[in-house]
Amino acid sequence: MPLPVIDIFAGPGGLGEGFCRLRRNAKPVFKIGLSIEKDEHAHQTLQLRAFFRQFPDKKAPKEYYQYLSAQNSMSREELFRRFPKQAKKAEIEAWHAELGKVPRKQVEERIRLALPKRCKNWILIGGPPCQAYSLVGRSRILGSKGGMKAYEKAPQHNLYKHYLNILATLQPPVFVMENVKGLLSAELKQKSIFKRILSDLRRPKNARRQIGRRPRGPLEYRLVPLVRPANAGSEYAEPENFVVQAEDFGIPQARHRVIILGIRSDISTRSAFLKEVRKSVNIEHVIKGLPRLRSGLSREKDGSQLWREAVHTITDTPWILNGEFTDDLRDALFAASTRIGAGLKQGGVFVKGGTAPARYPRWFRDKNLKGACNHETRYHMRKDLHRYFYAAVFARTHGRSPLLEDFPKALLPKHKNVRAALKDTKFNDRFRVQTAGRPSTTLVSHISKDGHYYIHYDPAQCRSLTVREAARLQTFPDNYRFEGPRTQQYQQVGNAVPPLLAFKIAEIVAGLFA
Repeated sequence: MPLPVIDIFAGPGGLGEGFCRLRRNAKPVFKIGLSIEKDEHAHQTLQLRAFFRQFPDKKAPKEYYQYLSAQNSMSREELFRRFPKQAKKAEIEAWHAELGKVPRKQVEERIRLALPKRCKNWILIGGPPCQAYSLVGRSRILGSKGGMKAYEKAPQHNLYKHYLNILATLQPPVFVMENVKGLLSAELKQKSIFKRILSDLRRPKNARRQIGRRPRGPLEYRLVPLVRPANAGSEYAEPENFVVQAEDFGIPQARHRVIILGIRSDISTRSAFLKEVRKSVNIEHVIKGLPRLRSGLSREKDGSQLWREAVHTITDTPWILNGEFTDDLRDALFAASTRIGAGLKQGGVFVKGGTAPARYPRWFRDKNLKGACNHETRYHMRKDLHRYFYAAVFARTHGRSPLLEDFPKALLPKHKNVRAALKDTKFNDRFRVQTAGRPSTTLVSHISKDGHYYIHYDPAQCRSLTVREAARLQTFPDNYRFEGPRTQQYQQVGNAVPPLLAFKIAEIVAGLFA
C-alpha cells in the first residue's frame, strides 16, 4: 500500500507531484491523501491533477486529453461529469481551505480521515507562504507606511505554526518543509526567525506550550539537511546546510531554497543526501523542443506580419549607427533582424506540435498529448520588443544578459528608478535574458507581473517566456495543466517546488521506511 502524504500550503502541487511520481516495481510508493490550498485557481489545478492520478499509469481517459487540448468542446465540468467516481475522489483529496481560518480541529479531522485506519507511517509536506521572508518581500513591507511594525505584524510569520500544530498533534514520522533562502537572514525583534523555527520544529510540543496549548508526552524530531555539508565536520544544524541549490541536482534553474527534512526521534534509520549531477541541465535542454511562438504587439494593430515589421524597425533607428556599441554587436543585430520569425503564432490554451526535450523526455512528455498546453505569449509594446530583441542578441553575443548600462540610451525606459539603478547599480538587470547554455535564473511569482526578467534567449521570437516554458523550467510534466487566468497560472508556477527535485527528495524519504 502506498505511503500516505499530507500536503499543506500545497500551491499547484509541485512537491506532492514529485512524491506521487516515485515507483518501486512499477507501483507507486506514495499517494496524496489530502492536499490543502487556499488560492482558488491553484486549488483548481490541484483538483485536476488529483483527478488525473485516480487512473492507473498511462491509462488516463481520452477525455482528459481532449480537455487539455481544447478539443470537442470538452469542459472541465463535462470531464468530471463523465467520470463521477474519480471526480469525487479528487474533490475529497484536494481541499480548498485556508489554514488559520478553518478551525484547527476540523483540519486535524480531515487529515485523520485521509489516513488509513491504524496508519503509522505517513509524511507531512509543504511550504508556508514565504513573501515576508524573501528579500524582495521584506524590502516591500519595510518600505511601506507601517515600516518595521508592519513587518513584525505580517501574518506570514506565524503560518509555520499551523505546521507545528499538526506535528505536535498527529506526530507524523517524517516531514518535509520548504521555504525561501531569505528565511536564513530574516529577523523579528532582532532575533533570527530561522533559528526559532528550527528550535520549534525539533520540539513542536514545546512550541505548542508557548502558544497556550497543553502538550502530551515527549516528541522530538531530528532535522537533517538534504545536501552533504561542504565541511565534513560541520554541524547539521547550521542554517546554511539546509539550503538546496536546485541546479546542482539536475534542475534547469538556479533555484536556492531552504528544505528541512524532519525525522521523528524514535526512527533510527539514517537519511541520505541528494546526489549532485556532473553537468548542469540548461534552459535549452528543456524548452527548445516546444513550438516556436511570437509575442503580441500591444497598443497598436497586431498580426504576424505587423509584428515582424515592428521588431524589424529596430534596424532603422538612429542609435543603431551612432557608435554606442561594438561593431560585432551591431553586425549581430543586423544579422538577427533577418531571422525574425515569419508566420509565427502567439500560441494559446493548447498548441499542436513540438518535439521531445533533450533532457528528461520521459519525465516531461506524454504520447497521448500531441502538443503543449498553457503555451501562449504575452503582448509587448513596440519599445519593449526592441529592448527584448536587443537584449537577446546581446546575450547571444556576449554570453550574459545585459545590464542597464549596456543598453543604448534610446532604449532605456524614462523612469526615475532607472536613473537611480544606473547610479547605484541596484536592480540594474531589469531586462534579463534567460541565457542559452545555462540553467535559468530563479522563477518567482513576479513572472506574473511582466516578462522583463524572463526574456527568451531566441531573438527571432522576441518575447518573454510562456507559462509552459516556465513550467518546463520548474520540471512540471507536459500533461500538468494550470488552471485559472494566465496571470494566476504564472503565479502558481513561480511559487511551486520543482516536481523533479521533489521526486529526488521522495527517494530519500522512501529509504527511511525501507
